[in-house]
Amino acid sequence: MFQLLAYLRFWLRSGNAHGLHSPFVFGLYTSVVRHTGSYKAYAAIEARRQQLLGSPASISVTDFGAGSHTGAGQQRRVADIARTAAKPRPLAQLLFRLVNYFRPATILELGTSLGLTTAYLASADSRSRVVTFEGCPNVTAVASETFAELQLRNIDVIEGNIDHTLAPALAALNRPVDFAFFDGNHRYEPTLRYFEQCLAHRTENSVFVFDDIHWSAEMERAWEAIKAHPEVMLTVDLFYIGLVFFRKNQPKQHFWLRP
Repeated sequence: MFQLLAYLRFWLRSGNAHGLHSPFVFGLYTSVVRHTGSYKAYAAIEARRQQLLGSPASISVTDFGAGSHTGAGQQRRVADIARTAAKPRPLAQLLFRLVNYFRPATILELGTSLGLTTAYLASADSRSRVVTFEGCPNVTAVASETFAELQLRNIDVIEGNIDHTLAPALAALNRPVDFAFFDGNHRYEPTLRYFEQCLAHRTENSVFVFDDIHWSAEMERAWEAIKAHPEVMLTVDLFYIGLVFFRKNQPKQHFWLRP
């Protein structure tokens, strides 16, 4: 019910390309968000998704985040994780297009899950380095099978509670964070803490993407705090995800656009 009301509020406020006066946002929206074509990499990743959806295996899952709206327990079928926790095809492919558009050298993903979204991030540009964080070792094992199956060699997996692994990983990175996808913990305080930790390693051209910004009242509050941060200059609310930019040569602006 919360998400339904949140979507109704979003729909009343949001628009499309008509009337967009920002050339940067207009280009992003028309060339990336509303792009309807396909890319070669899509087929292999979606074939892996079908494998996972048909998997008879079950694994024990350690969840450090806010849990699941589906009420899933600790013992879960891989097929159920692929169906309910993995990012759906349209959203995962949008992330692929964002990476393809901005060409980040270093990508962080907070929340690997079964590795499907990671695969989309890594497939957009084989020259990029994807550092992905996953708390559960059994989920990490399935994700590693995904990467091997797709022959992706530009992914580094960091296993363990992100509360403990993110800061040392950022310190050891020795390069800016060009692109970050935050999907590791759907709660207010951890979301802001991870944002602040990554903020210290961003550049003016970095892109931060936050998942499920309308998942709960807590996540909406976190999204509003991120928008209000003085270093955030532009945001795009696509309901399911929020895009954050740090471009200095423009006034602070917020957009609500229908994906």
